[in-house]
Amino acid sequence: MSGDGARIARAALAAAAALVAACGGGAPVEQEGPGYTWVLPQGFPVPEVPADNPMSAVKVELGRRLFYDVRLSGNQTFSCASCHKQELAFSDGRARGLGSTGMLHPRGPQPLVNLAYLDVYTWANSVVPSLEIQALVPMTGFDPIELGIAGYDEEVAARLRADPAYPALFQAAFPGDSHLYSYLNIGKAIAAFERTLISGNSPYDGYQRGDSTALTASARRGLDLFFSDRIGCARCHSGLTFTDAASTPGAPGNPFPFHNIGLYDLDGQGAYPADGSGLMALTSRPEDMGKFRTPPLRNVAVTAPFMHDGSVATLSEVIDLFAAGGRARMQNGVPSPLQSPLVQGFAITPEEKADLLAFLEALTDEGFLTDPRFASPFPAR
Repeated sequence: MSGDGARIARAALAAAAALVAACGGGAPVEQEGPGYTWVLPQGFPVPEVPADNPMSAVKVELGRRLFYDVRLSGNQTFSCASCHKQELAFSDGRARGLGSTGMLHPRGPQPLVNLAYLDVYTWANSVVPSLEIQALVPMTGFDPIELGIAGYDEEVAARLRADPAYPALFQAAFPGDSHLYSYLNIGKAIAAFERTLISGNSPYDGYQRGDSTALTASARRGLDLFFSDRIGCARCHSGLTFTDAASTPGAPGNPFPFHNIGLYDLDGQGAYPADGSGLMALTSRPEDMGKFRTPPLRNVAVTAPFMHDGSVATLSEVIDLFAAGGRARMQNGVPSPLQSPLVQGFAITPEEKADLLAFLEALTDEGFLTDPRFASPFPAR
């Protein structure tokens, strides 16, 4: 690692350690990967990285600036961070995303947490192969328009070249590249930054590492309920990331982590709204109607509203929905014919529900929500 890269890594580790200590978590661990020093929560493995986009401290810093830069939208009003706010675990509190031109997205912006371990990056697309490719979708997509820079290639490059910081950062991040300001390189830098958004210092983690005081008695009871066969949350919300759409060394994820949870059944045959048909929009297979990726649950208490369309306002309502065996069953008395057999419903007392909520709230990593490594590098506007 270069001298500058080593200094950046040491500063990041010191900042992370101070935050974690203030929040009562375990000390972060500095782990070497190829050409990069990761700052990881205890017990978290070094993420796998694509061979064509190796990590470096300068590339991560470049990606952080680009993530927060409104010049990366066609009308220079929006950035990635407009829909992914750190204090909300990089979600935005909206039911449905709103693009730079005011166009409403059919789905809500997902939190950006532990992306380095995910196998699936979107609500309902099984073919996006990497964070690098995913980063290009909001940049260049037009249905809906999000950042809206399709066709602005030269103008965006000129904006970045004119900035005092970017030329040196791009040259250091992509040495010898003759197309420094290409959208491909921009996507690679943003992906490198996003891979560092790792959360694993919640009260739950402290308890797992041996601090018996990290969880309240209610949250400990909620933990037992969460992992119980009766409630069954962990059938889909599993592993370090609390989703079956992720994998880590020795813990492979679900090869098909898309589920219909019975959120809708508009016609008695399992139909979802036309703008929210889930995986079926990609595959055209009727059996994929209403199938969406299992969302990770870390920091879930700060990411309301819930579901792909934000149609469930609170975690309390989420529990009610699953306890009833899906909204379709709640409304129609019978489950959707397309919903997953994993969604069967369960009995839960008010006291147990309060305990389960306490556990879900204990998945909040306050240090992650305030870590300066992930914050905007630009002065407050």
